[in-house]
Amino acid sequence: MSRARRRLVGVAVVITAVALAALTVSPAALLDRIADLRSQPFVFALVVAGLYLARPLVAWPMSLCSAVVGYGYGLPGVPLALAGVLLTCLPPYALGRYAGDASALGRIGHAGERFFARVGGSRGVAAARLAPLPADPVSVGAGLSGVGVREYFLGTLVGEVPWTVAAVLAGSSLSTLTVAGLGSAGVELALAAGALAVLALAGPAYGYLRERRVHQNVSEQS
Repeated sequence: MSRARRRLVGVAVVITAVALAALTVSPAALLDRIADLRSQPFVFALVVAGLYLARPLVAWPMSLCSAVVGYGYGLPGVPLALAGVLLTCLPPYALGRYAGDASALGRIGHAGERFFARVGGSRGVAAARLAPLPADPVSVGAGLSGVGVREYFLGTLVGEVPWTVAAVLAGSSLSTLTVAGLGSAGVELALAAGALAVLALAGPAYGYLRERRVHQNVSEQS
């Protein structure tokens, strides 16, 4: 078996395990136990760190973890939540980097490389994070495309700020920590963040269209 095929099999095994865990592990019972630790800030912080580490394995949304931080620490917990976001986004990014040599995923990686080469690694990741897209596919895609670690972290940090702040605020407003209370961000925030993503890509998109127009004019004149 070739190295690329072994990597592809490994990625398939990881994805299958995550899918099974997501179907069998419910956050409700865990949130009940976490709520009981609210009066113990240090222990609560350790549990939250474990929650961020385990989140990619069960495919829970990052907003759930950020809301738990808000429930325990309120708005001052935003820096802790952002640090957790960077931590929890690392495993899927590393999976994408690991799978980069898998031939079946090569086309995705090459397409991503062209995209990030034009818009920039940090800008591209930030735009993808601002858009209402699932976090883990964005992380894996950045890894497949060869985005550098520094660019990846910077883009993730910038793009996740509005979502994280909104989730922390939502969690801080809860009197009881329940899954039902940790609703997704409102439509207004999704539209605003999506508009920011479009603005972030407007410059590179205009430059691309302008280059194509110039190239087309040159081809017509020759």
